[in-house]
Amino acid sequence: MRTIDTVAVLGAGTMGHGIAQVCAASGCTVRLYDVDEEAVARGLSLIESNLDKGIERGKVTVGQRNDTLARLTTTTSVEDAVEDVDLVIEAAPESMALKEKIFREVDAVAPKHAILASNTSSLSITEIASVLEDPGRFIGMHFFNPVHIMALVEIVWGIETDDEIQDAAVDFARRLGKEPIVVKDVPGFASSRLGIVLGMEAIRMVEQGVATAEDIDKAMELGYRHPMGPLKLTDLVGLDVRLGIAEYLHGALESEAFRPPELLRRMVAEGKLGKKSGQGFYSW
Repeated sequence: MRTIDTVAVLGAGTMGHGIAQVCAASGCTVRLYDVDEEAVARGLSLIESNLDKGIERGKVTVGQRNDTLARLTTTTSVEDAVEDVDLVIEAAPESMALKEKIFREVDAVAPKHAILASNTSSLSITEIASVLEDPGRFIGMHFFNPVHIMALVEIVWGIETDDEIQDAAVDFARRLGKEPIVVKDVPGFASSRLGIVLGMEAIRMVEQGVATAEDIDKAMELGYRHPMGPLKLTDLVGLDVRLGIAEYLHGALESEAFRPPELLRRMVAEGKLGKKSGQGFYSW
């Protein structure tokens, strides 16, 4: 089994900072990359805030906080981020063109033994891997928000992913204290495909005046024991992010179940993006 001691996380945003935190907390040396100093500083600040809240709740000790932060460094250079690493996890926005651009650059400078992974929630692992010299070392590692709390990691194997890489990714997810599932590379994988259908139908119900957002969410939380309703989850993920995934799945799967409701399009156009903008289906 491969040893993973050093990890590069590319992207310090909503997902990237959380991935960097759990990797560092597990004992890995972590380099957190983003395009400018402001972005990496913001990511590091979010990690510090998460750890401080963990201390307040008795989930993290002061020593664990300090050790986690000591294993973390930040950089605005991809080359510096991936030098001598064992694993690269990309956590950039859901754009195929952007992810392909990142991995072309990574492939040129990362060690040949390094596993290359994407945190994409819906885009084709096989297609992203096609830009690499060795697509066999590429895999999907889809984490869930907030990363330091959510237990699931979706391991997605592309057509050319080596079995050894899949086994190493599953083992590493368990090392992080996560529960991995292994999924074939199909549009939306398992989690997004199911989650987006539920989310789009919940938005259509609001659009049609079936019930309030609060009551629709309560139906799933109390009736089906979901920890969070689909509309509150949409606010947390970002309405713009969910719109992009829904549009992709609607085209890729040719199913009306994924067609984005006009209400979702209108809210995104008005800047109502959920928690990050302060207003979505809820006020934050």
